[in-house]
Amino acid sequence: MLGPHGRKLVAALALASISCGNKPPDSTPEGAVRELCDHLRRLDGSPKEAKAAFALLAKETRDNLVARAERYSGGSGKHIEPEMMLAPASFTERFSARSLESVVHGNYAIVRARGLLEEDRAEIPCVFEDGGWKVKIDLPPLPPVVVRPREDSSPTRRR
Repeated sequence: MLGPHGRKLVAALALASISCGNKPPDSTPEGAVRELCDHLRRLDGSPKEAKAAFALLAKETRDNLVARAERYSGGSGKHIEPEMMLAPASFTERFSARSLESVVHGNYAIVRARGLLEEDRAEIPCVFEDGGWKVKIDLPPLPPVVVRPREDSSPTRRR
């Protein structure tokens, strides 16, 4: 039978194990990568999954997607949320990661993913910002907008 101090210790250990098990996914670089991959797998046009995936991206990546959404909205006349720029067809899994391990240098980390085969390897950059680890996806910069003059549409007759 446990005395009062023993019961407090058991309660504290139980609480500690519960709180350790409920750490947010972005508390580690590996967790952020794993969570982002899970959301991208389930994306399929779902706004909820797109928002969750977008939240796990580094600010630089989010800013790029915001600029893309603004350009699309301006050109098409239809508003699109930046997270909806995450097209499911753009993300294909090359392999299923068997292990994830990170090398952390201050606010930056590289997550090394390894698959079953020797060639199944990837390095995913992460950055610690806004209180959690975020995944940095290098997207090509947007090319400058080229405005071409429209042909004169006034009705003129050619002879």
